[in-house]
Amino acid sequence: MSRELLILRHAKSSWDSGASTDFDRPLAKRGRKDAPRVGRYLMSEGLVPDYVVSSPAERAKQTVIAVCAEMGIDREQVNFDSRIYHAGTGSLLSVLNDSPVDARRVMIAGHNPGLEMLLQNLCNHEVPMPDDYKLMPTAAVAQLDILSDWQSLEGGLARLVNLTRARSLRNY
Repeated sequence: MSRELLILRHAKSSWDSGASTDFDRPLAKRGRKDAPRVGRYLMSEGLVPDYVVSSPAERAKQTVIAVCAEMGIDREQVNFDSRIYHAGTGSLLSVLNDSPVDARRVMIAGHNPGLEMLLQNLCNHEVPMPDDYKLMPTAAVAQLDILSDWQSLEGGLARLVNLTRARSLRNY
């Protein structure tokens, strides 16, 4: 069975929201506009995940709920895992290793720098760095082919198919 991984970075967050902690920061206006756009793009490309796991931080939660709503996935179907917040590659791989055995397409939503490190670690080839040196800017989604099952997933067992930035999705 072929497997795919969607790596979703949260949309643009608000730095002046008055949130008492980094964990509680909500999306900014641009983020609230970009997140549904990413969901519409994924839906139009037939990239609806079987399993969704997200950081429980407010900006990630708001992003993944908006993205999933555009694909007909209820918020109750999203799994929130505290291991994703401030996670490095090892923790993110552990989260992915816990994905359901029968899931064909998994989406993980979270934060940088962890997601960029995960993307680079998983790929069995060098991921080209964009001119702005931002591999996973806000509301970016990477699509990877996975060359193992979830429980055996480790570095070098994926191939980057596509990396899409929210700003390229003006028509969605």
